[in-house]
Amino acid sequence: MMGNSNSIEELLKTMRVLRSKNGCEWDKAQTHLSLKPYIIEESFEVVEAIDSGDQKKLKEELGDLLLQIVFQSIISEEEKSFDFYDVVENLNEKLIRRHPHVFSSEKGYSYERWEEIKSKEKGKPKTKLGEINPVIPALSMARRIQENAAEYGFDWKEVDPVYDKVYEEIEEVKNAKSPSQKEEEIGDLLFAVVNLSRHLGIDPESALRRSTTKFVNRFEKMNKMAENEGIELKSLEVMEEFWKKSKEGE
Repeated sequence: MMGNSNSIEELLKTMRVLRSKNGCEWDKAQTHLSLKPYIIEESFEVVEAIDSGDQKKLKEELGDLLLQIVFQSIISEEEKSFDFYDVVENLNEKLIRRHPHVFSSEKGYSYERWEEIKSKEKGKPKTKLGEINPVIPALSMARRIQENAAEYGFDWKEVDPVYDKVYEEIEEVKNAKSPSQKEEEIGDLLFAVVNLSRHLGIDPESALRRSTTKFVNRFEKMNKMAENEGIELKSLEVMEEFWKKSKEGE
C-alpha cells in the first residue's frame, strides 16, 4: 500500500515532539555534528539492502536514512536557519536547473553542460573531471572519476585492454623497491581494478564490502568447526584445511 502526503507531516510532527521539552532525552541532546556518524552508517545500510534484493529491508533502510535528513532539518528549523520544506524546494529547483534539456529549450543531455551548471552553482571553476569529493570512499571516488573521464571518451571501448592493464600493474607492484614506490604501485593497481569492475558493470565498493563480509563469515565458521572437533588452529596448514571446509556448500 502506498503512503500519502500526510505521512510527511506526521513524521515532522513526531520529530518535533521528540525534540520538545517533554520529548526523548537522547533525541533532544543531538546536534548536527553528533548525527554525522549515523548519516554515514545509514547510507551504507541502504546500499546493503539494495545488494540483498530485499524490498522490505530496502524500504526500512530508506526510512532510516530519511530520518537523518528530517532530523538535521528539524535542528536547523529550531535554529531558524531552514526547514525540511526548504530542503525539498531547493532540491526541486536544482533538479530543474540541472536538466535544461528536459525543462527548457536545450536539446539533449550533455555531461559538459551538467558540470558547467554545477560549477556556476558552487562558484568554483569548471574542471574536465568535475568536482572531486574527498569524503567519499576511495573506491567510489576512483569509479566516479573514471566515469567522468569516460564521458570525454578517455576510456577503453573493450574490456580486454583493461584486463591487460591490471596484469601490468601487478607486475609493477612486484618490481617496486622502496616503500613509497610500493604504495604508489598498489594505488595504481587498485585504480586499475576499479576500472575493470566498472567495465564489468560492478560497483567496486559493494563488491569489496561483500567479499569482506564473506571472509568474516568463513573465518568464524572455520573457528567454530575446529572448536567442535576439539582442534586448535595453531598452524597455517591446519587453518587452510578448515578454511577449505568452511567454503564447502556455499
